[in-house]
Amino acid sequence: MAVKFYAYRLTRSSAILSDALESIINVVASAFAIGSIIMAAMPPDESHPYGHGKIEFFSAGFEGALIIVAAFGIFKIGIPRLLDPQPLPHLDAGLLILMGTSVVNLMLGFSLVRVGRRTDSITLVADGRHLLTDVYTSLGVVVGLFLVKLTGWLRLDGLVACLVGLNILMTGFALVRQAFHGLMDAADPAVLKGLSELLIRNRRKNWIDIHQLRAWKSGDYMHIDMHLVLPRYCSLEAAHSEAKTVEALVIEHFGGRASALIHMDACIEDDCPVCHSRMCGLRSESPVEGLEWSLDTFTSQKSGERLRLSNNRKT
Repeated sequence: MAVKFYAYRLTRSSAILSDALESIINVVASAFAIGSIIMAAMPPDESHPYGHGKIEFFSAGFEGALIIVAAFGIFKIGIPRLLDPQPLPHLDAGLLILMGTSVVNLMLGFSLVRVGRRTDSITLVADGRHLLTDVYTSLGVVVGLFLVKLTGWLRLDGLVACLVGLNILMTGFALVRQAFHGLMDAADPAVLKGLSELLIRNRRKNWIDIHQLRAWKSGDYMHIDMHLVLPRYCSLEAAHSEAKTVEALVIEHFGGRASALIHMDACIEDDCPVCHSRMCGLRSESPVEGLEWSLDTFTSQKSGERLRLSNNRKT
């Protein structure tokens, strides 16, 4: 950040200043990210039984908001320079300095994203992507100012600054949107798809149906809940054993960084069409062939949805 401001002092370029202003946001956001990562790693306690991982979404949202503020600040600088261009002294030195800072940020940004993905930290990934955006911004500034040097058209300096502002504005809105979805526990299709494939692969005879499958994330910890339909003649001990089997599968699937709450439902007559048990003395109607488990039926709100969804597809 300091080096970029030095480059601005040399060149008086509004494009370089816009890049330097974004670096202020990098520093402030990274400081906030450090605190959020430390807090997210704290174990659950009496006040926060589900842990402290949600703070990472606040961090990503905060960083996105800061980026948006910086974008409007850049517009305030770039538009006057676009309308009233100014000479740019020491442009060669400024370009070399800017390219050097870009290389440093490129290495740091890739490192943050890589570690963030490995540790499943949205804060590190967000901070890394912000730094990579800063690299793209700096490269855009370098190209723009190089064209200024070649053509002598000084208005390009203000134009590049405005383009920088527009680029980081989009990044800021994307981060805020991601944080909003996380805080609102929005469904993650990839997570639910992986869970549905896991349950289908490991299905047992007594698992008549599964519905209300839900998953939400807190830091790097997943919380899963679902309704498991079992034969109503199962003893409490047998039903508990089936639920613990499902729970163990889910926790192992997430490498131990998950909890699973399995609600057990006793089957009713409406479940007969989707039940594969041929030896059931309580059956009121024959099973319907071709009704397979799927993500749609797992996330449905009630049991027996496979029959309705199958009929809808046929219609």
